[in-house]
Amino acid sequence: MRKLLFSTAYVVAASMVAAAGTQSSAVGDRALVVLDNARVRVFKTGGGSLAGVDHRAGVIIALENSASAPAGDARWAPDAAAPAERGGTDSGPLIIVEPKDLAPAATPAGGSQPGEAVFTGMSFRTIFENEKVTAIRARMEVGAREAFHTHASDTLVVHLSGGAIEDIANGKTIVNRWKHGDVEFESRGSSHSARNVGPAVDVVLVAFKP
Repeated sequence: MRKLLFSTAYVVAASMVAAAGTQSSAVGDRALVVLDNARVRVFKTGGGSLAGVDHRAGVIIALENSASAPAGDARWAPDAAAPAERGGTDSGPLIIVEPKDLAPAATPAGGSQPGEAVFTGMSFRTIFENEKVTAIRARMEVGAREAFHTHASDTLVVHLSGGAIEDIANGKTIVNRWKHGDVEFESRGSSHSARNVGPAVDVVLVAFKP
């Protein structure tokens, strides 16, 4: 997804704390940090508790359907660790995305936001937008392609379905195999093209501002 923000792990692999298919879920009643870099800290919870999550504003994303929210639901929480933000005692596993405060950065020349690059077989729907982030539901159909592009913003990809995406960057081609609940970070200024080589892929994108 990187290009149009889907596929990437390759260009930004150095900034990820867990590789595709190796990320752990919450242990016991505590959330686990699954990615931590200069831009964002990301937690995964089992849904029963927010213990271990930092008391900061962030995006709460449901990974599975529950009485509180459908899978892929994303909302902004002023305090992502507050019990009231969990969505109820019946909430399922969650991804919690907490942006870090950074000085404004210039947009890369020729950079594109999710949905702006040339693509075939992809769709994007904005869930919400505020001064910190834009949360987007995106889908990459079977055989979908996105042309070579440069990311205009740092973007977190939360995989709802998992799948296999061929990524071409820096003259190298790799196939990233994602699982349900995996996350990847696509950095501002990174460039690539991508092709879905497996079943349809559903994700939530969190594009950071500025």
